[in-house]
Amino acid sequence: MSTSTTEPAQPAQPAGPVETPPRSSLKARLGEVSWPELAAPAALVVLVVGFAIGDGGFLSTGNVGAMLQASAILVVLVLGQTFVVATAGIDLSVASTMTLSAIALGEVFSRTGSIVLAMLCAVVTGLVVGLVNGLLIAKGGITDFVVTLGMLSAASGLALIASDGKPTQVIDKFLLTLSVDGFGIITWAVLLAAVLAVLAHLVLFRTAFGVHLLAIGGSTRAARATGVAADRVKVAAYAVSGSCAGIAAVLLVGRVGAAEPASNTSFLLNSVAAVVLGGVSLFGGRATIASPVAGALLLTVLVNGLTRFGLSEFYQPLAVGVVVIAAAFLARFDR
Repeated sequence: MSTSTTEPAQPAQPAGPVETPPRSSLKARLGEVSWPELAAPAALVVLVVGFAIGDGGFLSTGNVGAMLQASAILVVLVLGQTFVVATAGIDLSVASTMTLSAIALGEVFSRTGSIVLAMLCAVVTGLVVGLVNGLLIAKGGITDFVVTLGMLSAASGLALIASDGKPTQVIDKFLLTLSVDGFGIITWAVLLAAVLAVLAHLVLFRTAFGVHLLAIGGSTRAARATGVAADRVKVAAYAVSGSCAGIAAVLLVGRVGAAEPASNTSFLLNSVAAVVLGGVSLFGGRATIASPVAGALLLTVLVNGLTRFGLSEFYQPLAVGVVVIAAAFLARFDR
């Protein structure tokens, strides 16, 4: 008895390769950007238009220049804070580090008369504080919140001790030029902040360090499994934050004309607020540079507009807090 075997029918093969219609570059780019990252730029535009309608002088050359100048310091701090938050960390010591760096600048300048050496000492002071933060967190196994909170107090205390609680006047032509001169309303300080923002973007998205930074923020264990030196990257992130605080100290002293030992906590709160407004995930793994910078500009515009409308300065922290909480709440619905 013969048995015949019937083979299953094979699915018909397409005559040629099936090509997927390419997405346009604009759609591809928009697909990569989450809406929280667009919230700060959009809100900034709305705020500027609203204040301009209510106050005819809001967009005057003088006021725009003043807002840009005021935002330069915050933008530099935000850049460093973004690198830290990208690793799922936070740096609560940025304002105190900036204050300590400013005091270092003032003390060195008063003793040597060299503004170049004084500026270098300010940046190095910030770098050292950042390295200490990073080493304690990465190597010491202490949580970032505790380490940077402790450094907030320690740096403030060192600034008071070094200066004896007194401001140090710093009058120098170069620093004055940095704060006042430039191209129209774009002073050298603003231009420096813009250049640093471009460099930060390139480092974050065009270098292996940036890839490792975001990988650690996504999952430190998984990053280590792929060969990423997680501890070194974390230390480097806090070193970047500290260095940015040192640069911000130079801009602050140039703007004020003195090294003040009193720490301004508003810089700390606004640096974190700008990062949140910029859609950077506080859980790490997702970051951008342009949106936190827009967040810093947004906070500056908000404070300036409220001041021009004659509202008491007591309402300004309330307004900033409401905006930040609203942004954090809306970010919950991002996928």
